[in-house]
Amino acid sequence: MFLRSTRLCYSPPYMPTAPALKRGIRFRDLVLLYVVIVLSVRWTATAAAAGPSILVIWIAALTCFFIPLAASVMELSSRYPQEGGIYIWTREAFGDFSGFICAWTYWMSNLPYFPAVLYFGAGSALFAFGSHGQALNANPLYFMAFATIALALITFLNIIGIDAGKWLNNIGAFGTILSLSVLLLMGIVSYWRFGSATHFTAANMIPHWSLNNAVFWSGVFFAFSAVESVSAMGDEIQNPRKAIPWAILVSGCILTIGYIGGTVALMVALPTEAVSGLDGFINGIRMLCERLGMAWLLAPMALLLGLNAVGQAAGNLSSTARLPFVAGVDRYLPSAFGSIHPRFRTPWIAIGVYGFAGIIVAMLGQAGTTVRGAYNVLVSMGVIALFLPYLFLFSAMIRFQSRPTGPEVRRVPGGRPVAIVLASLGLISTAATIVLSAIPGSEEVNKPLAIAKVLGATALLIGIGVVVFFAEKRRTRTKLQSS
Repeated sequence: MFLRSTRLCYSPPYMPTAPALKRGIRFRDLVLLYVVIVLSVRWTATAAAAGPSILVIWIAALTCFFIPLAASVMELSSRYPQEGGIYIWTREAFGDFSGFICAWTYWMSNLPYFPAVLYFGAGSALFAFGSHGQALNANPLYFMAFATIALALITFLNIIGIDAGKWLNNIGAFGTILSLSVLLLMGIVSYWRFGSATHFTAANMIPHWSLNNAVFWSGVFFAFSAVESVSAMGDEIQNPRKAIPWAILVSGCILTIGYIGGTVALMVALPTEAVSGLDGFINGIRMLCERLGMAWLLAPMALLLGLNAVGQAAGNLSSTARLPFVAGVDRYLPSAFGSIHPRFRTPWIAIGVYGFAGIIVAMLGQAGTTVRGAYNVLVSMGVIALFLPYLFLFSAMIRFQSRPTGPEVRRVPGGRPVAIVLASLGLISTAATIVLSAIPGSEEVNKPLAIAKVLGATALLIGIGVVVFFAEKRRTRTKLQSS
């Protein structure tokens, strides 16, 4: 009874009167937050390197995963618009344990994401400084310093207030939209002057199955993830029931144009082999600038990409940090996680601990490996752990269809039948993505060992969450009995 009575009241025992979270996220901020969190320019280059058949995979990911996810988030965030998002949805559908494990895997999966995206931004920014910058391209200390300073700044700004933190998100979104808009214009100019560098035929538009393609396709679906993360900030969004659906609709159009349009622009302007690897996007921009006689454009584009990476890390950290905050309120993490700063009105301990953990992962991920190797490891670490919570999300969406709602709840157009079909499609896509993510590539020598490592690491992650849940539950029970 004690656990349920403390939910979402945000009143830690050591604070007699806890301040409320500040509703500082307006509709514009919300749209830009979705854009900066979900739209990653690095995926357009990765996709373009795969050739014309990737366009079919983009459409499949959009239809089978993003649209079901967006529809589910729209309804679930309307049913439960308060702080916590996916944690609250899963808890209300399947109970406390499922809610905690869902949140645990979700926020753990984001820890390797922070240094991964910041390594990309660090590498891209070097192109703004010519040969002097490229001298640092293989320097691990530079990449660690970039990620550490960026995460420290992000954490600090999010602690001192939602108004300060959201502007970093908005600037990052601006970098995303502007860089992709410039790319689209350059692609059009290149096509008009030189024709298409890639030939699009019916034959090369058909995806061909292989082990490498299987792993890569899961990454394309991964690119459309994270639209649910913003709902974790429900009590900091102005009128979330009205704002979230419209913001998802507007940002979804931007995401579709950005991913598919950006991929086409790169394939039209450059051969596919020119945009592969960690620095594929910025290297493609460099070649395109030289080809069009616009070398002056490279430096600002490189800086925009660095800004975009910082904005992406900021958006993901600020939203995901709300999950341990609400778990702290529910006493499934130490109650300090549920505290709100009396002046800044932010969950400062949850944000601070999460930011510090991201810095530690950035350092550990780089230790004893190359920059490119660290980047690949960090990306692969997060895919399965991130998609496991989607199994809970889509299952919760299906389960809630049998529960009545009030008139204030925005349902999926078409009601219960359409909602169940979309959630089932998302559930199947998620399960398939998890399976594809576990398949080692053709370059892997010992495939059974590689699979065992992936599954073992995932099981260890979940196991730690189980231990934390029951240990904190037991500690709380003992404290109640002794009081």
